[in-house]
Amino acid sequence: MDIQGNITQKFEIVQVFGLYTREGFHENFDCPIKVVALHPQFTRSNYKQFVTGGNKLLLYERNWLNRWKTSVLHEGEGTITNIKWRANLIAWANNVGVKIYDISTKQRITNVLRDNVSLRPDMYPCSLCWKDNTTLIVGWGSSIKICVVKERNPTEMRDLPSRYVEIVSAFETEFFICGLAPLADQLVTLFFVKENSDQMDEELCARPRLDIIQPLPESCEEISSDALTVRNFQDNECRDYRLEHSEGESLFYIISPKDIVVAKERDQDDHIDWLVQKKKYEEALMAAEISFKNIKRHDVQKIGMEYIDHLVNTRDYDSAARKCQKVLGKNMELWENEVYRFKTIGQLKAISQYLPRGDLRLRPAIYEMILHEFLKTDYEGFATLIREWPGDLYNNMAIVQAVTDHLKRDPTNSTLLTTLAELYTYDQRYDRALEIYLRLRHKDVYQLIHKHNLFSSIEDKIVLLMDFDKEVKTFKLYDFMLSESYKVVEELADRPELLHVYLHKLFKRDHHKGQKYHERQIGLYAEYDRPNLLPFLRDSTHCPLEKALEICQQRNFVEETVFLLSRMGNCRRALQMIMEELADVDKAIEFAKDQDDAELWDDLISYSIDKPPFITGLLNNIGTHVDPILLIRRIKEGMEIPNLRDSLVKILHDYNLQILLREGCKKILVADSLSLLQKMHRTQMRGVRVDEENICESCHATILPSDMAKTFNVVVFHCRHMFHKECLPSSGTFCNICSAKRRGPGSGILEMKK
Repeated sequence: MDIQGNITQKFEIVQVFGLYTREGFHENFDCPIKVVALHPQFTRSNYKQFVTGGNKLLLYERNWLNRWKTSVLHEGEGTITNIKWRANLIAWANNVGVKIYDISTKQRITNVLRDNVSLRPDMYPCSLCWKDNTTLIVGWGSSIKICVVKERNPTEMRDLPSRYVEIVSAFETEFFICGLAPLADQLVTLFFVKENSDQMDEELCARPRLDIIQPLPESCEEISSDALTVRNFQDNECRDYRLEHSEGESLFYIISPKDIVVAKERDQDDHIDWLVQKKKYEEALMAAEISFKNIKRHDVQKIGMEYIDHLVNTRDYDSAARKCQKVLGKNMELWENEVYRFKTIGQLKAISQYLPRGDLRLRPAIYEMILHEFLKTDYEGFATLIREWPGDLYNNMAIVQAVTDHLKRDPTNSTLLTTLAELYTYDQRYDRALEIYLRLRHKDVYQLIHKHNLFSSIEDKIVLLMDFDKEVKTFKLYDFMLSESYKVVEELADRPELLHVYLHKLFKRDHHKGQKYHERQIGLYAEYDRPNLLPFLRDSTHCPLEKALEICQQRNFVEETVFLLSRMGNCRRALQMIMEELADVDKAIEFAKDQDDAELWDDLISYSIDKPPFITGLLNNIGTHVDPILLIRRIKEGMEIPNLRDSLVKILHDYNLQILLREGCKKILVADSLSLLQKMHRTQMRGVRVDEENICESCHATILPSDMAKTFNVVVFHCRHMFHKECLPSSGTFCNICSAKRRGPGSGILEMKK
């Protein structure tokens, strides 16, 4: 502000003067002046106005003669303690309440009465502030009111002012108000606080509070609160504090008898300062990242480095290493510095998993240093890094040599061997990697063979491969083995159990592929896999039956022998083996059903006639294939047969069922025959088209004469063959063509005359 108004210590002299000009006003009054307020645009020549407050509210205006004119705006209600001027509105407070004067219309608009009249107005003065050109905030005692100046409807004016005031919010606070200031939609309030003493039954003055509150229609919500430490606050009263604010700079001045405290809105830098001071580095880093465009005194990376230092100092090495990935980013120099720091404190393992390994990378020596550290202390961790890190991060040959040196001391260590195979794979020495995987029986051997097309390299390693996994689960690898069957068979000649697995797979894939090995497979199945022998004998068409029969008889394989005997045509001997050696009537009956030979059924009955359990089985199953009477008549009188009654009932039930099936089939046959007969009759009764394209089947001349005016006779049979009547034999009842072929439809006749 370029103009300042002062009141002397005796409250009788008012001075208004320019800070940078010689312009001024000096006046002595015969009564005390408590407050002075200038027009908001006092610096402009048209607005040379100010008001003073004492027992009266006086308005001073400079006229065209450059003299000051005085006007009394208000008097008679006690001492005026506060004045605030905004635009054309002057608000002031006296012992009775708050008034607002509209200088443009020269009218007093309203009177807002004081709420708590028990408080002395000189000890608890009124606080006024304008939020905008029409909103006045009034604080008195512990009460706050927000008043809005509004235009009155012209139809309601009559003798009333053109404006009126509406109180939009009124609420009580916990403490006494010393000052008010607007802050966007919120309020900054300065409170005078009293608190009870623990030792004496009296209230003591506490530190004043600067609060930010959110006003509501009938209450308020506290946003923040700060207790201010000023000198001699224990001796101060409510009237000793004031709050002033500078609108353009968002500065707030707390004035006490001994101190002036300047407050301003806290920015993000202040917030980060507080978080760092409280060692809340995670929150500080997050706040800096969110507001990196607005912070001026801080740097995101610098805060991150402080955070990493703090974590290292507190020995939280894992968290510190994890933060490096976020904080250091693409700064390779900082990365290397941190790696060496972690090496110094013996925590290379912590930072190893977070090192950059993409497009931006450290020097190979850094990665090799970490790998050597793991190789000394942690084989599993070393293997994990080798699997996770790309092979071009470090000097592969140097690491291979280091692993080889360690294997000299511990040659059977599977972890080191597996890692060495992976290093050989990175170096494209696949044969060495394959040899290690096969020796370790490692599951990745198939992936290695398939990925790098090493099928030709396994020709001399078939035994090792199948010894590791007999099933050979990789289809492409097995396809290769099947295509090179003669080589595989040679390799597996001394390992018959593996040879059987291979030939079995080969047979499953293609019954004809390994036909020259089928004779050998008979013995292999008999030795290592009897359950699959019978399916092999059934499916193979290249198996020598005599050789198979010999092997099965030597090993007493009854089921296989029965199958071979039946396949060779010796069904009676096969049935005899089932009855004598297996003693399984159900299997014997099933065998007889499959062969469907009456002599076999007769042999089965003859063998079973003196064995009651066999007779029961025959009675239960023979009904649909052989007449049960043949069996029943041959049963000896008095023979006790288990479950005979149930078996006879089943025979009768099966017989009734056959009768019902025959009757049903007969009905269906008759119905179908009738339907077809009717269809044929309808078809034959239809008219037959005769035109010049038809010929006589006898003379092969056109059936119709060229001169249709002449009389002619044509005979058309139901078989659609046509004849001239004179071309038919004398009888002419049947079609010559169809009668010769013995077909029925030609028996009918249609005669056409004209």
